[in-house]
Amino acid sequence: MNQEERARAIIDVALAHAKGKVDDIEITVSSSNEATSRFAVNNMTQNQSPEYERVAVRVLVDGKQTRLTSDIGPPQDIVALVDKTIYAAKLLESEDDLLRLAPAPASNLYQAVNRFDEKTAAFSPQDRADIVRQIIHTAQKHNVEAAGTCVSGERSTAIGNSQNLFAFYRESAAEISITMTAPNSSGWVKENAVSMNDLNPEALAEKASEKAIKSKDPIDLEPGHYAVILEPSAVLDLLCFLWYDFSATSHIDKLSCLLDKQGQAVFGKAVTITDNCAHPLQSGEPFDGEGQPRQKVTLVSNGNFENMILGRKSAHQLGLPATGHGLPQPDGYGEYATNIVVSGGNTSLNDMIANSERAIYLTRVWYVREVDPRTKLLTGVTQDGTFLVEKGAIKTGIKNMRFNVSLIELLNNIIALGPAVRAAGEEGSPAVVPAMQIGDFNFTERSLF
Repeated sequence: MNQEERARAIIDVALAHAKGKVDDIEITVSSSNEATSRFAVNNMTQNQSPEYERVAVRVLVDGKQTRLTSDIGPPQDIVALVDKTIYAAKLLESEDDLLRLAPAPASNLYQAVNRFDEKTAAFSPQDRADIVRQIIHTAQKHNVEAAGTCVSGERSTAIGNSQNLFAFYRESAAEISITMTAPNSSGWVKENAVSMNDLNPEALAEKASEKAIKSKDPIDLEPGHYAVILEPSAVLDLLCFLWYDFSATSHIDKLSCLLDKQGQAVFGKAVTITDNCAHPLQSGEPFDGEGQPRQKVTLVSNGNFENMILGRKSAHQLGLPATGHGLPQPDGYGEYATNIVVSGGNTSLNDMIANSERAIYLTRVWYVREVDPRTKLLTGVTQDGTFLVEKGAIKTGIKNMRFNVSLIELLNNIIALGPAVRAAGEEGSPAVVPAMQIGDFNFTERSLF
């Protein structure tokens, strides 16, 4: 029995047991075997190979709903979970305007995506150790110390409900994160893909080593307003704080920085943002948390805020069609933009550096937090490779600095964009974003390291 057949069998057990006891029932079956090999101080330190299979049951009874989750066990455990979910639902208050579950959409409404690589899914600890060996060899060649992770495996999601909906998705996953450390400097890279063939461990190790070496003996720089050049990972870890502002629920709750700005020019004309699960550099299911087909949505076009994303509940509240971005319900956040694509340009990072009279080159931002949701003011610290650029060349590494920057202002101060690439960071999930050259970036204080 393959994964899809196993998931369907679990869903069928729950559906059969719930028949006649509930108004509606939805079952989500998820699994993962993503394994992580860790290394530090130029040595392999740990191999983790967790596997899980979970089932979530959501029931609607007399205008009430709830959702319970458990590890997958034998059929009697699935039956018991359904009974517990029904019992829990009956303890709750009725909800106004509770929607019945959606019927099965036409199969051709699901965008066709194929993101499963058999070799990556079957990667062994030895396969990951061979990659780590390449990374450590590069570190030793450059007299730096390597630390990081190598991840491989697969994940799957299936959703079925009492309205004859069934959707299944399976994808492989690969990720490499490397920090190279020198006596008083460091460099970091991270890349994520659905196939290990799309990652080049040796090239990534060379890039992280180069950052560590070039940023040695960093100097103090006076805080203030500077032009900056942001690598894609840094762009991602800043802009990801904007994604929820495109959610219709954030507008209904009056939390979005884009509230009442639909149809208006909010960002610079260079900014176009879509949510597109079928983009070749994206990943994830072609359906949302209720099994509804994800649609491509233009969120920002040439700086104008055009559209929100909507789950079934927010769409019903606003009298608009849903876009297939709902989170598993019930959920207070409603929906989320999970397949962001920020359009890029044709200016390479090297050209951005060459075109800069004076700027700060940021390869990574760290511990970013939101200060003011209305202006999308963020604060954070530079990390693992920060450089002063003068007269078209990297002059020296600089000590890390804290920054305060508004995303709305940042996206109105774009000088140039690089090609859009799949970027991985620490604050947000991987997305397709470009490198950016920004005309004004506010650094507020120096760090001691």
